[in-house]
Amino acid sequence: MKATTLQRLRIMIMSIYVTLNITLRVLYRVYFTGGYPRAWGDEKLLRWWAAKLLEFVRIHYTVIDRHHAALKPGKRYIIMSNHRSLYDIPLIIMSLPGSIRMLTKKELFKVPLWGRGMAAGEFISIDRHNLEQAKIDLAKARAKMESGIVLWIAPEGTRSRTGRMGPFKKGGFIMAIESGATIIPVGIRGSETVLPPKTWDFYLDQNIQIHVGEPIEASDYTMEQKDRLLADVRAAITRLCGEA
Repeated sequence: MKATTLQRLRIMIMSIYVTLNITLRVLYRVYFTGGYPRAWGDEKLLRWWAAKLLEFVRIHYTVIDRHHAALKPGKRYIIMSNHRSLYDIPLIIMSLPGSIRMLTKKELFKVPLWGRGMAAGEFISIDRHNLEQAKIDLAKARAKMESGIVLWIAPEGTRSRTGRMGPFKKGGFIMAIESGATIIPVGIRGSETVLPPKTWDFYLDQNIQIHVGEPIEASDYTMEQKDRLLADVRAAITRLCGEA
């Protein structure tokens, strides 16, 4: 059902409100109380925020995980999925375990207040236009994984404007091999119907499926085999998101 003008206005206002809410809370904790336990941030901030965003548009989501994804302490994990919608981020956070943080473009960290909140909340930036800086950023991302952060990466690098997967970028696969990470492929089906690309037309009560695939061990691949790893992960996500 397409949201009315009043419903659309409410969705936008409330989404901004909860985003500002967690931004200010995390900044207060970091700058005035010396920080916060990561588990508290996961449950009281990030998952609260994600649940509210999904609630505002009345998304009904189902997680299909035949491999029973479980995260073992001490291992490094990267979630890789297709990316069709702004709502993919809260869907991933609500559908998988662990301290999930997004690896995203550096430009988002320049947004006033929100960018500082993302950095304080352990989100990770990457400079796609500066190779040397990108290497430094990827090294920081590896360190975060070693501390227990589960990275979410959209290998396409940006949202699809057509609903179909675009080309995959290699950076995440290089990092996965170098760090010996376990890649969890995920296919999201239907999220583009909530907020179609290039519009502000929200559709309520959409049914979304999140398909979690069999983990892929990047340590089984050498750096010379990064293209094969990319192809194997892409094939898995293609099946999971229903494009096969």
